[in-house]
Amino acid sequence: MKKILIGYDESEAARRALERAAELAKAFDSELIVTSVAPIMTNIGRSAGPIDPTDPPEAHIEELKHARTFLEGQGLNAEYAPAIGHPAETIAEVANERGVDLVVLGTGEPTLIGRLFGQSVSDSVAHKVHCDVLIVH
Repeated sequence: MKKILIGYDESEAARRALERAAELAKAFDSELIVTSVAPIMTNIGRSAGPIDPTDPPEAHIEELKHARTFLEGQGLNAEYAPAIGHPAETIAEVANERGVDLVVLGTGEPTLIGRLFGQSVSDSVAHKVHCDVLIVH
């Protein structure tokens, strides 16, 4: 396992995923890539479209700074890849572009609306990547 991608958003589940990815990176001497995706409001691609004003890119850069602090505290270096787009599609795109061996994501209990419309980022990523996916609860 040479490359691990972590989708990070500072939720409790994402923090657990970051911790798990750090453990795996240490055990396998893996390269870490951490991404945080600022969502767009329409489905027109990763780098275009109106950005959700309630969840701006600046907030995701801050999330990546917090992830960096944690990982450096664990003695790990990582590449940090802020992105803009639909979270599941963008995480999958980063994973496929970077040729990662594993994507690590946190997941919580989906809401009723999320279950009805299939809006689980982790499930969606699992169907879009060409590598293993570890979903941390």
